[in-house]
Amino acid sequence: MSLLETIKERRSIRKFKRKDIPEEHLEKIMEAARWAPSAGNLQSRKFLIVKNPQLKNELSKAAYGQQSIAEAPIVIVACADLERSALGYGERGRNLYCLFDVAASVENMLLEIHELGLGACWIGAFDERLVAGILDIPSTLRPVTLLPVGYPAEKPSPPPRVSIEEAFKVID
Repeated sequence: MSLLETIKERRSIRKFKRKDIPEEHLEKIMEAARWAPSAGNLQSRKFLIVKNPQLKNELSKAAYGQQSIAEAPIVIVACADLERSALGYGERGRNLYCLFDVAASVENMLLEIHELGLGACWIGAFDERLVAGILDIPSTLRPVTLLPVGYPAEKPSPPPRVSIEEAFKVID
């Protein structure tokens, strides 16, 4: 399968089978995140892999009741390392570049997750302070996204996309 086909076939998955994820799959997902580009190669990101059912339930509540978080075998909490990015780029690194670093890693993980026959959903709707408190995340890290991961129990249809003409403007 080509990369573009993989990109087009990937879907946000919110329903999961009750089936554990093999450790070798988890290792490939971590590798995909690790090899994402980052500003100045500072790699200003940190990932917490949550398997504990009680913590997943608490994270679900912090995400306004999104049940997929509680039901997924694992939840990856992607955090921006504010201080690491600030060392290289000051306030712009602290407030922006570290978010880019996380986003690039999450996209790599989503593609690898799909390639492995798993599913995930990029979740940004949650209370950052609650998530930080639940997982005892230090103030130097900012939780940016929650990524519930598991074997899909659904097969969503492709969502509509804007046209290329609407999304792009070529400037000669």
